Amino acid sequence: MNLQVLPINNVFGAEISNIDLTRPVNDSIKRDLNALFAEHAVLVFRDQHLTPPQFIEAGRVFGELMDQQLKKFVLPDYPLVGCNSTRDLPRKNGKLQVRGENYHTDHSNYLTPPMATSLVAVEIPSYGGDTQFVDVRKAYDDLSDAMKERISGLFSKHVYESSRSPRSFAKLTPEEYAAIPNVIQPIVIRHPISARPALYLNTGRMEGIEGMNPEEGFALIEQLYAHATQSKYEYRHQWRVGDLVIWDNRSVMHQANADYDPEEYRYLYRIMLQGEKLEPAFN
Repeated sequence: MNLQVLPINNVFGAEISNIDLTRPVNDSIKRDLNALFAEHAVLVFRDQHLTPPQFIEAGRVFGELMDQQLKKFVLPDYPLVGCNSTRDLPRKNGKLQVRGENYHTDHSNYLTPPMATSLVAVEIPSYGGDTQFVDVRKAYDDLSDAMKERISGLFSKHVYESSRSPRSFAKLTPEEYAAIPNVIQPIVIRHPISARPALYLNTGRMEGIEGMNPEEGFALIEQLYAHATQSKYEYRHQWRVGDLVIWDNRSVMHQANADYDPEEYRYLYRIMLQGEKLEPAFN
């Protein structure tokens, strides 16, 4: 089997074909896929109509699966598999309130955040509902030398929901909330495989910057966020049924869109892969 690799754009992302993820993947292909993942950060596999057990095995090609945080959004028979369903979403003024609006990286308030997240499209509306990604490695590369020097060595406290979060998070039970730590994360992280530096941002969870007064810290976060979410760093994925997309939470941010008919059904499986403690790019 020879993988076919089609770069999505000149910044990041690749579509991988000539592979059937319903079948076991040998060690050689596994090594190739992991190398491609470290390089491209977002991999797209079309026409992968996977059952939940097959999705679990496909995820294990890239690492160890981790538990889903919100137990009410998991498959009863397969608790490692979450689900994104329009039937679980509240509405406001007739518009769906989707989980994952605004660019972010998943569970950044974990001591060891997920290294990757993956979705498989089971049912998709006739239009809208895209997922957008931005490359925070390239965004860091393009910062001025003065800004790189300014943010080198800075850290931010990440909590479940920031006091200035632009979006609302799912409500947790007292037991779920008590199990979630608050952690200090670097503003610039080093990828453990490629060693590339990248911005590490999540405006929904960042509670300012350590050592700065709140106004100055939040202003710097917003400045970096505005820079990193420019369209030149973006890939917008238009879903088809059977798409499997996996992305590297240490290299990209992503956001969901609620721009589809709320009467149409949108349903995707979701898994996350266990990560490790994030290291600052510069000690």
